[in-house]
Amino acid sequence: MARIRRLTCLDIPKIEKMIEYLDNKDNYKFTQALKNEAMTLLHTMLPLKYKFLPESYVLCEGKEILGLITVIPTMGNPFKINISRLIFGNNYYDAGKQLVEFVIARFGAKGATSFCVTVDQSHDELLHLFSDGCGFRHCSYENLWKIENFKPENVHAANFRPCQNSDAKQVSRLFNGELKSLFRPSLERNKNEYKEPFFTGLTNFYKNRYVLEEPQKKRIIAYLSITTTDNINFILDLSVNEGYNLSYDEILYFAMKEISMRKTEFYAFIKHKQYTKTADDFEVYLKSRGFNCIQTQHVLVKDFYKPVKQTENAFQVFLFSDNKVSAN
Repeated sequence: MARIRRLTCLDIPKIEKMIEYLDNKDNYKFTQALKNEAMTLLHTMLPLKYKFLPESYVLCEGKEILGLITVIPTMGNPFKINISRLIFGNNYYDAGKQLVEFVIARFGAKGATSFCVTVDQSHDELLHLFSDGCGFRHCSYENLWKIENFKPENVHAANFRPCQNSDAKQVSRLFNGELKSLFRPSLERNKNEYKEPFFTGLTNFYKNRYVLEEPQKKRIIAYLSITTTDNINFILDLSVNEGYNLSYDEILYFAMKEISMRKTEFYAFIKHKQYTKTADDFEVYLKSRGFNCIQTQHVLVKDFYKPVKQTENAFQVFLFSDNKVSAN
């Protein structure tokens, strides 16, 4: 009889066999992350409002592992749950469905208000699993563009400063105000999501945050984050007030300078959120600079807990949010 339980250290060798076709670097990073999670059993005992680390669960039948799922509470808002990994047997989607339903039931019972996952557009059957099978709603898209040959002429770096916790309220208003109205109920962020996490050193990523102010009014008109999990690949995430004629060249020039101060060799990517008011103009700019869109992901959200009925073998691995490059 199949059952779902918390990942343990004894499961790691079996998981390694399931993902052995990944290249050595990805395989190592994946298993190291799972080992770290398996060692934090005390974290599972915390109330949901105090959770901040990833948790993984496995679907077992006897001694065989049929699948694995990993969830991560949103920093600053642990009631918003992100599904970050899913592994299950090829053509055995019922295993994936059981795992998704399990985390919705488990964390929904603890008070979670929403569940989110980003799925690569090439995974059609997986999209059906979440939308048709588990009741997730398609919101919008996020694209990842690779920054290459960025050499603007006669450009000064934008005058960003480090973001502080006291800026969190203004930054959340900036982000929410720039969402297209259709997506605001599902994608709004509260101020705590922009505060420095208390347990920053225990997270599996490193993030630098900056804000740009209007000089006269001290009003925040742009927010920039630079995130990395491996100190090689860096993802830029930008929110800007559409009412100001800000130079994307100056913003990217600032970001690239900040990264180059720490690393001489690196890869930089920028996130393009299609659910914002500035999405169309930003896409025009990215194309004009000759950057390449290397990834498009569907943003799927389940805003409430609702159990679904269950229906009805190489392994497939889906790493949400950090496909192609590693970042949160």
